[in-house]
Amino acid sequence: MDETLIGVAESVRARRRTAADVVETALRRIHAGNEALNAFVLLDAAAARAAAAEIDARIARGEDPGPLAGVPFGVKDLENARGLPTTHGSLFHKNAAPAQADSIHVARLRAAGAIPLGKTAAAEFGMDSITATKAWGVTRNPWNTALTPGGSSGGSAAAVAAGMIPMGTSSDGGGSTRAPAAFTNLVGHKPSHGRIPRNSESLFSVLGALTTTVADTARYLDVAAGPHPLDRMSLPRPPAAFEELIETLDVAGLRAAWSPDYGYAVMDPEMVDIVRDAGEALIAAARLRRSDTVLSLPNIRPLWAVLNASRAWASLVAQGFLPDRLDEMSDRPGAFMRRGAAVTLAEFHACEQSMASIHAAFGAFFADVDVLLSPAVACPAFAAAGPAPVVISGQDASGTGVEPIGFVANACWNPAISVPAGLTAAGLPVGLMITTRNHRDDIALRLARIFEQARPWERHAPGYPR
Repeated sequence: MDETLIGVAESVRARRRTAADVVETALRRIHAGNEALNAFVLLDAAAARAAAAEIDARIARGEDPGPLAGVPFGVKDLENARGLPTTHGSLFHKNAAPAQADSIHVARLRAAGAIPLGKTAAAEFGMDSITATKAWGVTRNPWNTALTPGGSSGGSAAAVAAGMIPMGTSSDGGGSTRAPAAFTNLVGHKPSHGRIPRNSESLFSVLGALTTTVADTARYLDVAAGPHPLDRMSLPRPPAAFEELIETLDVAGLRAAWSPDYGYAVMDPEMVDIVRDAGEALIAAARLRRSDTVLSLPNIRPLWAVLNASRAWASLVAQGFLPDRLDEMSDRPGAFMRRGAAVTLAEFHACEQSMASIHAAFGAFFADVDVLLSPAVACPAFAAAGPAPVVISGQDASGTGVEPIGFVANACWNPAISVPAGLTAAGLPVGLMITTRNHRDDIALRLARIFEQARPWERHAPGYPR
């Protein structure tokens, strides 16, 4: 039976399967695998069963419940889902009351027939490259449970890679969709800024989802994208459906450049070789023109850290949680907040000026190329409880980290997608990142689909689903 997002939805719409059966299968898989992985931190089985029964009743009445009919999904525990608490992976909110309304994002998925089962684990306030919190414990990678599925969308990544659900929501402020995708062999699309509307504005973070196929991501995006009056940054709906464009868009002749490190990052050589080979395969399969344009940027990571840490510190101080409860935070988020507390106005202004120069340089780069191919992360998955490695292949990576280049697309608002590129000698997944010009999500998704057809990947970790 086709367990992809599209496969589930079409089987439910065609009455080959009931939404109730789909939900029971998902709940059974969660109960079988969640103790080992800690992918879901909250479940509402009763609400999910009630939603499935309503979808089955609508179909019995001859109605179409939508393009995501009966699709069970997890909601990353940084956004609201009606009837469930939003804890942000933090002791500050561990006893929060259930949300009274869905986020715009979750509401659109629910309106299209998808069924939220519960909350997936997230790094505390999204501030970590692992998903391990004082509030909920350590989330683990189904490819190797000693290792992390990444952060901050680690719970969704673990749940989808283990076959518990065909889709989990995510967010990405510096790689938090793409890094978990790379670590768990999934498709992780960071959309153009504004493609999916938010309830609150962000200069860096966008919403998204983790899936096992490019077509699933495209259908999800067709539901989630489009303007909303609460988000002044939200973009108009594209003239054609992404699900159609991934099969029909003409990309032959586009100029593609390769960069192993964006000019500054410390990267694992074995992983770079695997991704370079994958990039060459995509260039050939999509009939792209190879560009020799070299990308050389200054290290964006410290700039991103200053701007985001200072804003997060100010927000949590205003909410009354800091500074008094700083010791209740998980290790890296706590350190991130200490950095934010130390930022001066002069430092903040200097970082904004430096960031503007990176915007200009990245924009100038895309004046000469259409597509940038690179690794998604600096190394394969590492210890589930952390800390993240500061030495990669014998080189000091303390200044660039394990997600060194993902920040650039967030800062410059470009779409970028990570797709499975292959496995290391140790059997760990590696991600190819495809970054395109602003607003050209269609090109990124089309190229991802071409690569998927040329080099199909395993949709789930070995031994899953259970």
